[in-house]
Amino acid sequence: MNQSLSVAPNLEEHTHKNPAVTKQQLFVKQSIVLLLEILLALPVGIGLAKFHIGGIAWIFAGIAAGTVVLQGYRIFYEYSPKPNRTARKVGMALVGLTVGASNAHANLGNIGSGIPIFIFLTLFLLLSGSCIGYIYSRLSKTNILTAMLATVPGGVGIMAAIAADYNKDVSLVALVQAIRVTSVVFLFPFIARTLVGNSWMQTLPVKSALLNFDPSQLGLLLLLLVITALVVYPAIFFKIPAGDFFSALLIGIGFNPLLNSLPFVSDISFSPPPLVNLFGQMLLGITIGEYWGDKPNFTKRTVGYALISVTMTLATGAIAAILAMQLTSWDWLTCLLVTAPGGSAEMILVSLALNHNVEIVTTGHLVRLIAINSSLPLWVYLFRSLDKQLDSGIGDW
Repeated sequence: MNQSLSVAPNLEEHTHKNPAVTKQQLFVKQSIVLLLEILLALPVGIGLAKFHIGGIAWIFAGIAAGTVVLQGYRIFYEYSPKPNRTARKVGMALVGLTVGASNAHANLGNIGSGIPIFIFLTLFLLLSGSCIGYIYSRLSKTNILTAMLATVPGGVGIMAAIAADYNKDVSLVALVQAIRVTSVVFLFPFIARTLVGNSWMQTLPVKSALLNFDPSQLGLLLLLLVITALVVYPAIFFKIPAGDFFSALLIGIGFNPLLNSLPFVSDISFSPPPLVNLFGQMLLGITIGEYWGDKPNFTKRTVGYALISVTMTLATGAIAAILAMQLTSWDWLTCLLVTAPGGSAEMILVSLALNHNVEIVTTGHLVRLIAINSSLPLWVYLFRSLDKQLDSGIGDW
């Protein structure tokens, strides 16, 4: 059986343990879990928004809901749901639409000249992550591949899936990745809030119209979602790097020009309603929270080493931000958001919430997502080869 199934909804394993339970029944259970998480996230998000917690309050609400619901199932029911990777892909696509629409009128010509800077910062973060992974492997006495998958900023689900494919410690990889992403999602927005002051509170008020019920607007929204689904699914199927987010972003940018190019359509100016952004944020937060709710018990030593590696990763992000300031004319907040180690969609949402150089932050994180995902096979090969050398006693490390 493919080990990667252990990080997706665990249909095969659960069915094997309980043959009376069919895949269809498990799908229904997983849908109920997601519905409960959304229902819990809604009041939490409204409450956080009223307390001016910030422009991405709904991500925080999703994290809380995902953690509480999965822990509740683990404690009170025999069924133990696994993190829902499909929900994160949907969330990434919805956020991509929102970001794409916000960049539709941006001047992208000036961004192209900054591509070498983005590539340099990406290489710096990757090499730094490799060094941190090596240090973490020596501290925690774990193998190199597991340590690298745990520390390189490439996403919780992706890295955990690779760990499962190679029969490595999935729980440990997910733990370190979850701590890193959660730290970035919580810490960096509050730093941004400190830097920009009250302008942080000008985003997505609860009382605003989250959805326009005009029939023409609803029709355009439905058309946008259908086109997104038709484009995003093949991108995911063919494992295009960051395909869910990147393809949806392109649709968000090109939707209006595409419609206006038709001979029977003119003067269409449609933007996804705030509800799309809100729902995408909730799904991103829920999937982060699910990894916390799914965590087995770890020793204090294991958690301590994980925190050390995450602290080093955050420090590396700060150093990268300083380098970006020296190499560009960007302000400190833009550099911080561009170089934040992980939580790419979340950091883009922060820049969108602040209306602060969204195109620069988006481009920077897209370059990093594509570079990390494209180079993963090479990195995995190198790490596995290094593991074999250490196991056979070749090389004195």
